[in-house]
Amino acid sequence: MDPVIRLLRDLVAINSVNPTLVPDAPGEREVARAMAAEMNRTGIDVTVAEVAPARSNSVRAIDTAPPGPALMFCGHTDTVGVAGMSDPFTPVERDGRLYGRGAQDMKGGVAAMIAAAAAIAQHGGLASGRLIVAAVVDEEHSSIGADALVKRWRADAGVVTEPTDLAVAVGHKGFAWVEVDVAGRAAHGSRPKEGEDAILRLGRVLARLEALDRTLQAQPPHPLVGTGSLHASLVSGGRELSSYPDRATLQMERRTLPGEPESIAVAEVNGILAALAREDPTFRASATAMFSRPAYEVARDHALPRALCDALRRAGGEPQITGASFWTDAAVLGHAGIPSILFGPGGAGLHSTEEYVTLADVLMCRDALVELVGAWGDS
Repeated sequence: MDPVIRLLRDLVAINSVNPTLVPDAPGEREVARAMAAEMNRTGIDVTVAEVAPARSNSVRAIDTAPPGPALMFCGHTDTVGVAGMSDPFTPVERDGRLYGRGAQDMKGGVAAMIAAAAAIAQHGGLASGRLIVAAVVDEEHSSIGADALVKRWRADAGVVTEPTDLAVAVGHKGFAWVEVDVAGRAAHGSRPKEGEDAILRLGRVLARLEALDRTLQAQPPHPLVGTGSLHASLVSGGRELSSYPDRATLQMERRTLPGEPESIAVAEVNGILAALAREDPTFRASATAMFSRPAYEVARDHALPRALCDALRRAGGEPQITGASFWTDAAVLGHAGIPSILFGPGGAGLHSTEEYVTLADVLMCRDALVELVGAWGDS
């Protein structure tokens, strides 16, 4: 069995469900230890840093005597939950695929980047410069791992090995979470003149948001990532069947484009609330920004995507430049001054009950990363 496939199987077999998403989940500490042990086998020390209780980043640096540019490989070790999966942590190979939670998102890419670093170290290291291999926590929620990483480690460029079907992704969307609180007035259900139904009033907001979503998706798309969008994620309100609800709450998500500010979502919602208040002076509501991450983009003609495309050709692949609809830690690296792109193996079933990664893609990803390091050190 190829060492990268063995490593992938070992990683998938470890439960690293994000505890922020699933209370009492174990987090990433065990998988960080497994990756550190794997990297230590090549004789180079690994730094394991606890970012939060039971949640550790693993970072390894391969240094050489001659100075040169530093390149970073980065991938996240957490996964989403496993509800509905029968045996999520038993890796199963079938038809050239490996199934299991995290196989595609993103332990396939993590295994490829670790195996690439191991191959480089075992063949004498780099001709010049530095390679940093970082496995970080919490990308599936708020990226506390990537935030901690960029405070300590610097590089001239980065590759985040998220699943891209071996395309070179030079940009991706951002997101913003907004909470909307609508006020009503509690009253007995038999006394409509005394009550104000907060849930029905929230319906007015939802109708305007649906119209805004249609407008966003009708705009000319960004050439790489498409259009902006929004959706209503969670709704709550009311106390019992026989009472007018005095409060209703919506938590929503807006997907943003490169060039759009993180504040755009709450500004759009505030515009809707102001319009509804002008139409009905009894309408009372507020919007609060919960959390956001910006979109990100690197120029197509930047040296990094050009070098990776060349490396993929040498490894036997067919390069394609693309963008990603999902948010990634590449934005954290990029906004910290480390220009970064996405490149990883293909598969299917992200966040679903049947997830797999294509094994041939994992091998190709590793080989292309090895080729990239050799060329980048000479740049």
